[in-house]
Amino acid sequence: MTHFGFPPDAVLIFFAVIALSVITDLLAHRRAKAITVRGASLWTAFWVALALGFYAFLWLRFDRQWADLYLAGYVLEESLSIDNLMVFMAIFASFGIRDTLQHRILYWGILGAMVFRAVFVAAGTELFQLTPWVGFIFAAIVAWSGWKMLTRDEAAETVEDYTHHWSLRLTARLLPVFPRLDGERFLIGRARARALAASDPTLRLSRDSALYATPALLCLVAIETSDVMFAFDSVPAVIAVTHEPLLVYAAMIFAVLGLRSLYFVLAALTRVLVHLEKAVIALLFFIAAKLSMEAGEQVFGWSVPHFGPGTSLGVVMLTLGVGIGASLVWPRRQ
Repeated sequence: MTHFGFPPDAVLIFFAVIALSVITDLLAHRRAKAITVRGASLWTAFWVALALGFYAFLWLRFDRQWADLYLAGYVLEESLSIDNLMVFMAIFASFGIRDTLQHRILYWGILGAMVFRAVFVAAGTELFQLTPWVGFIFAAIVAWSGWKMLTRDEAAETVEDYTHHWSLRLTARLLPVFPRLDGERFLIGRARARALAASDPTLRLSRDSALYATPALLCLVAIETSDVMFAFDSVPAVIAVTHEPLLVYAAMIFAVLGLRSLYFVLAALTRVLVHLEKAVIALLFFIAAKLSMEAGEQVFGWSVPHFGPGTSLGVVMLTLGVGIGASLVWPRRQ
C-alpha cells in the first residue's frame, strides 16, 4: 500500500470544513441557553453527517482503502470517547456547573483538544517511523486501557472531587482564584473582583492580583487535563488502524467535534446501551493484538495474518454492532 501523505486538496478541504463548522457552531450557540436533548441530538447528527461526508470525499477523490481506514479510526475514537464523557459528567458535578455553562466550557475544551491531538498524532506517527518496537509499547498501552475498563468495579465507584485535583492546585499557584462564578467568565479583573467582594461579606480575596480565575476556568483546566490523559489511550488505538497522520487526525477531530453535543444525550445512551462498554473492551484487546503482531512481524519476522482497511473497519463495526444489539436484547435489570 502506498502512503496517503498530505494531498493539498484533502488538507485544504479538511481544515476549511472544520473552520466553517466551528464558526457556525459558535454563532449558533453565542447566547447562553440550556441545551435540550432534541437540540443536542440534531447537532450530533450534523457532526456525524459531516464526518461521513469527508469519508465520501476520500472514497470518490482517492480510493476506498483510505476512506475505510479513516472511517474505522473515526468510529473507534467515537466509541472510546463515551468513557471520557463520563469523566466530564463527574467533573461538572464536582464543580456544580449548570447546563448553559457546561456548553461553553466544552466548546473551549474541545478547541484545546484539537491542538493536543495534533501534537500526539504527530509524535505517535513519527515514533512508528523510527522503530517498529514502538508497536509493542503502544500495544501495552491499549491493552492496559482495556484491562482497566474490564476490572473496574462500577458498584464501588465514587465521583472524584475534582475541585482538589492536582491540575487545579497548580493553577491556583499561578493565578489567585475568585471563589464564585461570575456569569460565563473564566477570568475577572481586579476592579470586578473587589466590587463583587464588597457586595458579599462572605467573599474574601486570597491576595491582590490584576486577574482572578473563576471556578469556570478551573473546571476547564480539569476538562483539558482529563482529555490529555485520555489521548494517551486513544491515540495509540487509532494509530493502530492506520499510520497515516492526516487520516488519524481527521478521524479524531471529527469525533472530538461531536463530543460536546453527544455529551447532552449521553445519559439516555448509557441507560440503553448497557453492553456497549464490553464491545469497546473487546476492540481494545483486538487492537493490542494487531499492534503486537505487526510489530512482531517487523522485528522478529513472525508470520501473522494481515488486516486490510476493509477488514479493520468490518471488525470495528461488527463488534460495536454486537454490543448495541446485546444491549437491546438483554437490557440490564434495574
